[in-house]
Amino acid sequence: MALHGREAELKELGELVDGPEDRSGVVLRGEAGIGKTALVAETAAAASVAGLRVLRTTGAEAERNLAYAGLHQLLHPVRAGVAELPPPQRDALRTALGLAEGAEPSAYLVGLATLTLLAEEAVAKPLLLVAEDVHWLDRASADVLAFVARRIETEPIVLVATLRDGVSSPLLDAGLTPMVLARLGADDAADLLDAVAPRLAPAVRTRLLTEAAGHPLALTELPSGLAGLDGLDPVLPLTERLEKTFTARVAGLPAETRTALLVAALNETTSLAETLTATGALLGTPAAAVPGGDAGPSAGGRCRVEPEILAPAVEARLIELAAGTVTFRHPLMRSAIPAAATPTDRRRAHLALVEALHDQPDRRAWHQAAASAGPDETVACDLDRTAERARYRGGAAAAIAALEQAARLSEHSGNRTDRLLKAAELAVESGRRETAERLVHAANPAGKRQRATASRLLSEFEDGVREDPARVAELAVTAEAVAADGETAAAMRILWSAAMRCFWTEPGAAARKALLDVADRLPIPDDDPRVVAVNAYVAPFERGDVVIDRLKKLAGATGADPEVDRYLGSAALQVGAFDLAARFSAAAAPGLRAQARLGLLPRALAVQAWSRARLGDLAAAAPVAAEAARFARETGQPFMYGLATAVQAEIAALRGDHKQAKTLSAEAERTGLAAGARPVLATVQLTRGLIALSEGRFDDAFADLRRLLDPADPAYQLALRAYCVSELTEAAVRAGQTDAMRDILAELEPLARCTPSPALHIGLRYARAVLDPADERFAEALRADLTGWPAERGRVHLAFGEWLRRQRRVVESRTHLRTARETFDALGMTAWAERARGELRSAGESSPNRGPDAREKLTPHELSIAQLAADGLTNREIGQRLYLSHRTVGTHLHRIFPKLGVSSRADLAGMLKTLDG
Repeated sequence: MALHGREAELKELGELVDGPEDRSGVVLRGEAGIGKTALVAETAAAASVAGLRVLRTTGAEAERNLAYAGLHQLLHPVRAGVAELPPPQRDALRTALGLAEGAEPSAYLVGLATLTLLAEEAVAKPLLLVAEDVHWLDRASADVLAFVARRIETEPIVLVATLRDGVSSPLLDAGLTPMVLARLGADDAADLLDAVAPRLAPAVRTRLLTEAAGHPLALTELPSGLAGLDGLDPVLPLTERLEKTFTARVAGLPAETRTALLVAALNETTSLAETLTATGALLGTPAAAVPGGDAGPSAGGRCRVEPEILAPAVEARLIELAAGTVTFRHPLMRSAIPAAATPTDRRRAHLALVEALHDQPDRRAWHQAAASAGPDETVACDLDRTAERARYRGGAAAAIAALEQAARLSEHSGNRTDRLLKAAELAVESGRRETAERLVHAANPAGKRQRATASRLLSEFEDGVREDPARVAELAVTAEAVAADGETAAAMRILWSAAMRCFWTEPGAAARKALLDVADRLPIPDDDPRVVAVNAYVAPFERGDVVIDRLKKLAGATGADPEVDRYLGSAALQVGAFDLAARFSAAAAPGLRAQARLGLLPRALAVQAWSRARLGDLAAAAPVAAEAARFARETGQPFMYGLATAVQAEIAALRGDHKQAKTLSAEAERTGLAAGARPVLATVQLTRGLIALSEGRFDDAFADLRRLLDPADPAYQLALRAYCVSELTEAAVRAGQTDAMRDILAELEPLARCTPSPALHIGLRYARAVLDPADERFAEALRADLTGWPAERGRVHLAFGEWLRRQRRVVESRTHLRTARETFDALGMTAWAERARGELRSAGESSPNRGPDAREKLTPHELSIAQLAADGLTNREIGQRLYLSHRTVGTHLHRIFPKLGVSSRADLAGMLKTLDG
């Protein structure tokens, strides 16, 4: 009956079950009681008939603070398969679910383990995953479900989730198709009411239709409460009127039944044994063992409360009893009962549950907290331990909630502040900005240490991009004060946070100097990777000599610590050592993947992609940039997403795909412009300059690129401005702006005397040769060590060949033009290769057009998989690297082989090796 008027939605869900390969699933949204549960139940029944296996989980408000409670419910029927997972995934999932002790698991590794387990189960029978009331799922479980939803498009798995209107959830951004359930139309509402209550008096029927206003639950439940309908305030929202209807229904039940219902409503689980045990404690009556269920830890013969105590509630259509479980027919029924109880009754029920759950410390702690009438340090300490266990299992949201509750119960203000700051630290680590800010402000830190911690925590999101650049100078003062108290590690952390701001924003010379002064006084060795990185970010030219010397010495020891490699890769990019930046960041990525540190991974990947693109290694840069963008978006890092997208735009421009380059540039600019994320905007302007150069719009190219050197322009970035000199010079010469370019060189030459920056010196040598062309200047540019810089070598050969041809030294020009054409063909830099071809033809040498590189037939994601397969990795190993199921990897390879005209991994490896050679 509850499906009256839902035929279209039911058909759409049925089609989803019949053809889940087309999409990963649906999220049903609507107000409470709108019919989401009925639709899902009908869909699940149809799926079972169609041969799918149905796995379910349902969020419960009382379980929101129990990490992975929802995931445990979902995976319980398939838990035997956990033992067959790869060891890192197996250990992470077992720890998360509380089945074993182990190192704190990453949420992403738990997600990958869940995906692998479900994909394996789906081999035997396709799966329908049902997640109801996801607004009440614990955050850790919701994050895992969102992770899985993004990756099941090629699996025989479909996810159907239900969510109340006006509530956020990670599943809303997981690629699920939205389906919004509206209230029923007048005819459907009338049909449903007539089916539920067929013999109503016309006046009553009209009143009910008006009161229900098309709300399915109201249409089915209000008729049973007609006696109390006149007493309801018509101004109250319908949800509250329904709750009052349910409360009135409860009021007519026996006192013992009302007591049992209150306990069941406050309990986190549907365990009938727990409900009866706690009820027995409240009534002073031992409870009997429950047929079909566990009698519970304290049931052991002491309890004589029978399940029949709940029979009146079943008859009143408030609950349903099954084998060992008690379930409310609707969440509104569950929430109405405690709301109507007195504070004393609620407290007594919570204490009864504390007694019943004596071997479950986390649940006990929460019930004890709910029963506390005021500050209680003993209970607060219990919640501290609950938070630590939640964090240990990877449940950051649950740990934050426990610490926040512990803070409320703290007897001393210092303890309260420490707990809130600890919770804020976890919020920062898990990317919850609003939560962290709320907790820091609520902490009201008093001491110097607490104020320094609060200051640092508020500065760690988005590298401070949205903050006033003046904040950098404040952080320098904070770091100095913290260092003076002997907190060297904390001071270094604050300095690193401030240094990153010098990349994204421009704080000014005074703030940069203040940071350096504090860093120089810290008792930390000069070759510490953090010190190297701070020097590079804050003073890329003044400290460039020292930084590059340290980087070269450390280059032979990559791979030991991915965090160290990430620091060094970032440092190398700042000082224009793109070859070293690519090496360090590439070394960091495998370790970050293995540790499932997906928040840091896109940072390392973005540095690698930016550097590879500047070096001209587009084949390597493209899949890395795409992966960086994907993970940055998934982990909620908008400016890293903007930077990775801008790099993708640059790659498209270099390949001659100007339409794609313009689209990606616009998207990256939207991300970076509002907050003035300078590296994003600088890369966008570089891309636009490359497009204009390719299209022969040289005035536009010079104008676009010159913006990078204007301190008043949001695209100005202190370090990056010096690393596009070659492109800027080429645009200037062709636009007739040589005098302006000479002025620019006069500003950059002093920087070159401070630093051996490869990118800066390569650009300056090219500029000198092109502005004042002579054999010796071009020869000097080619004599430089351009190992690992093929694009720059090709650019010099092209410019040299063009100049020689204009000097009528045609035969000499052909050698350089031919080298340039071959270099740019190999790199996939289409526009530059075509220029070399045109020059060669003008020099009297035929130069046929190049056919498309086989790699250009693949998407960046496919190219990444193809390269890993060519390196000899199995599908499972590729899946672990890219956080995909191995079956998804296999599906991609089946698409890749025909595109490339190969039929085996050996053929694939041979083809890619030939292209690389």
